[in-house]
Amino acid sequence: MTPVPPGAQPSASPNDRPLRKAIAPGKLMIAGKWRDAETGETTDNLDPTTEAVTTKIAKGTVNDANAAVDAAYDAFEEGPWGRMHHEERAKILFRMADLMDERAEDLAIREAMDMGMPYKDFREIIMPHCSGLFRFFGGLAMSAMNGSYRSSYEADIRILTRRQPLGVVAAITPFNFPLALSCSKIAPALAAGNTIVHKPASDTPLTALAMAQIALDAGVPEGAYNLITGPGGSIGDALVANPKVDKIAFTGSTPVGQGIMRKGADTMKHLTMELGGKSPNIVFADANIESALQAAFWGIFWNKGEVCVAGSRILVERAIYDEFVERLSVMARNAVLGDPLDPATMIGPIASRGEYDKVLRYVQAGKESAARLSAGGGTRTINGKGLFIEATVFADATNDMTISQEEIFGPVVPIIPFDTEDEAIRLANATSYGLASGIQTGDMGRALRLADRIKAGTVWLNTWHKYHPNAPFGGFKMSGFGREQGSEALESYTQYKTVWANLG
Repeated sequence: MTPVPPGAQPSASPNDRPLRKAIAPGKLMIAGKWRDAETGETTDNLDPTTEAVTTKIAKGTVNDANAAVDAAYDAFEEGPWGRMHHEERAKILFRMADLMDERAEDLAIREAMDMGMPYKDFREIIMPHCSGLFRFFGGLAMSAMNGSYRSSYEADIRILTRRQPLGVVAAITPFNFPLALSCSKIAPALAAGNTIVHKPASDTPLTALAMAQIALDAGVPEGAYNLITGPGGSIGDALVANPKVDKIAFTGSTPVGQGIMRKGADTMKHLTMELGGKSPNIVFADANIESALQAAFWGIFWNKGEVCVAGSRILVERAIYDEFVERLSVMARNAVLGDPLDPATMIGPIASRGEYDKVLRYVQAGKESAARLSAGGGTRTINGKGLFIEATVFADATNDMTISQEEIFGPVVPIIPFDTEDEAIRLANATSYGLASGIQTGDMGRALRLADRIKAGTVWLNTWHKYHPNAPFGGFKMSGFGREQGSEALESYTQYKTVWANLG
């Protein structure tokens, strides 16, 4: 059985394979100008496939971060962006979407070279979603930002409620979906009239650099969109502590998110927290096994498992357990690891050396547990280079094992048997996380009934990895709070003002 990517179109022929490209050194974007870091320092940006340096990236400082905040604050207080009619802002967001589509080739190659996402997956799945976010929120702003009049009990009194932007938004984004998880914050923030300071992950800043230029080229006023690259700890802390920052929109690990919440309390930051996950994928014996295997394979191995909503615990009804384990293991063994710019590649390299070492520690923990290694567990290279980890399956796992409870963020999955619906739900909910989940069954009544019982922000029924700009996305429990995408996201980048008018 050959796995196919979720929603993908036929791959390009090998003759159409895109090539690596030279990437200009990355600078900071502050007040509409590209500039070096205060100290002039840079860091090397590495390609996880070749382990070669792709370019130099400005190593911003706390002073640089504060300068970016000052630029965003001045642009909000004195510039046109927050005062611009929402229909005019929408036109600029639509232009950003058009420019993203025009530059999709460049963005896809950057993402492949930067973090190892297969080029074809980016072009076919990620790129339409990202530009779609700007179109969706541009359109939503045209209606949602209007005020409303209401009557009071007094004849001469009228009430006007208005939604207004918060001010300066700091978007702190992760390494695993650099463009998508940036757009999910930047699009609604700009649509609402806020100004932006974007801090991308240190390891994967290449598409963030391209997006800052797109914003300028689309007509976002100088200072309304700022980019700061550099160490996540010091720059992130500076953004959280700065009283001119009104909101932090963060995607990353739960411990880092908790730290942002604590530090942000001092200045009463608005927060959106999209944190970790250990998502259960429940497979019942009456499921279409071919479809269930596809959902399970891509649920965990898409983007080499570096996905916050990966189906990283598979719960399988005992009646089909042995068959399911064997067939999924065969798929894992046959998965094509390789250069993300190769159309034949299914699983690219882990994004960075640090993440690679961490995932291998979890693989070793699985090997030392009572679980049975059924596929993978090793590493690969191309010409002696590359951070490749095999698609790894641990059978006969239990829900209390380290590999079943902690977020691995790699191509590693435990499979756990169950006997009854109640047991499946108990196992599914027996985690501190609640980001996503899935149910594979031929009984849609059961699927909908159990979907209500799963404590997770997303439930996929007989599928996995489906997303849309109008569908809210976020977690329960330790997976965070707030929503990205959908009208619910725009709500979190605005605040309400109530005006009472005496007409008498």
